[in-house]
Amino acid sequence: MADEQKTRVAVDIYGQTYTIVGTESSSHVRLVASMVDDKMREISSRNPYLDISKIAVLTAVNSVHDYLKLKERIEQLEEELNKLKG
Repeated sequence: MADEQKTRVAVDIYGQTYTIVGTESSSHVRLVASMVDDKMREISSRNPYLDISKIAVLTAVNSVHDYLKLKERIEQLEEELNKLKG
């Protein structure tokens, strides 16, 4: 990873500016930030009494939940594919 070129991208998430440093393209980082912002705004609109910390934690919980469900589905599909390959 030390050989990979790092990029710095300033993004806005829920009214705050963050500088993200990583090896992904700036368009990828902006997409991720936009999705986080959208999820935070969605949660906030359904729960207007929550403070930003709780909105951020619920966003993280929802994101990890979605990730685990997708990971589980990929594992199921890989098992099915391996059975079909024989």
